[in-house]
Amino acid sequence: MHHVSLQAVIFDMDGVLIDSEPAWQQAEFEVLTGFGLPVTRAEIVQTTGLRIDELVNFWAERFPAQPFDRQQMMQFILARVVEFIAQDGQAMAGVFTALQLCRDAGLKVGLATSSPQQILDAVLTKLDIGHYFDVTQSAEHLPYGKPHPEVYLQCAKQLGVSPTRCLAVEDSFNGIIAARAASMQTLVIPAPEHQGEARWHAAHLQARALTEFEQVLRQFA
Repeated sequence: MHHVSLQAVIFDMDGVLIDSEPAWQQAEFEVLTGFGLPVTRAEIVQTTGLRIDELVNFWAERFPAQPFDRQQMMQFILARVVEFIAQDGQAMAGVFTALQLCRDAGLKVGLATSSPQQILDAVLTKLDIGHYFDVTQSAEHLPYGKPHPEVYLQCAKQLGVSPTRCLAVEDSFNGIIAARAASMQTLVIPAPEHQGEARWHAAHLQARALTEFEQVLRQFA
């Protein structure tokens, strides 16, 4: 039992609400190789959960001999991701039920993402889930994205809930670090191929999918 009385659940977006990590990886791969950077898909996985500017900086440091227009690269990647979401965006398993469970339990519901507002809006529209959220917070205009805790702290503040009474739902290690640094309870739902990894012990709880969310909430009852 986790002796915390929860007041809010804050969901990460990419890979938690929507199956967009493949879209991000594909967009990144297409755009980076288009800019002449010799990247592999395995390397791209390391950037999961980073904000777009931090992701582009990551590659700029990786390939200092190949200067490129960072602004343009960001715009190209974002445009591709929005396109992928609008065409094929699919909710992750259990999303609608989990959001309804939060509502039924009288919990406040937030969204905290490294993704810019443009992608946040595309996701809420595609999945038609905007009405579930009391607060949505993008790290786009904050000083730092995840793994910095700022986006979580801002979301809790706007919800009017102490961070210690929030459960953050994440799929990335960068996200878990951010939520832990914000003093939140944490649930990680890693991608199936990464589920056995030791690093997920950094989270308080782990689940295979949001379909297990009812059992997760019972831990706090």
